[in-house]
Amino acid sequence: MSTGLMVQYIVIGAIVLISALVTFRKLAPQLTNRWLAAAALRFDQPGHAAWQRSLGRQLQPKQATGNCSDGCSTCGACGPKPPAAHVDGQPLEFRPRTK
Repeated sequence: MSTGLMVQYIVIGAIVLISALVTFRKLAPQLTNRWLAAAALRFDQPGHAAWQRSLGRQLQPKQATGNCSDGCSTCGACGPKPPAAHVDGQPLEFRPRTK
């Protein structure tokens, strides 16, 4: 296997891995936050090397600040809006087909 082909496989593998992580983070944010918090606790312990502690602090998930922009949904103000009232005064009427 040539060096160029190996570099190509590594680059493609990294791109696929990063895109899978981004997708998983968007689809399951609470689960990924729990995983990041567990990894951060494991790395950021006394007695570990400085680079491990630094990595642990960087892995800590962002905390909800209570703003309407962070999407924490603790106050219920950011939730889905109730459906609008029916504007048309006539209800739908279904009739059987005529042959």
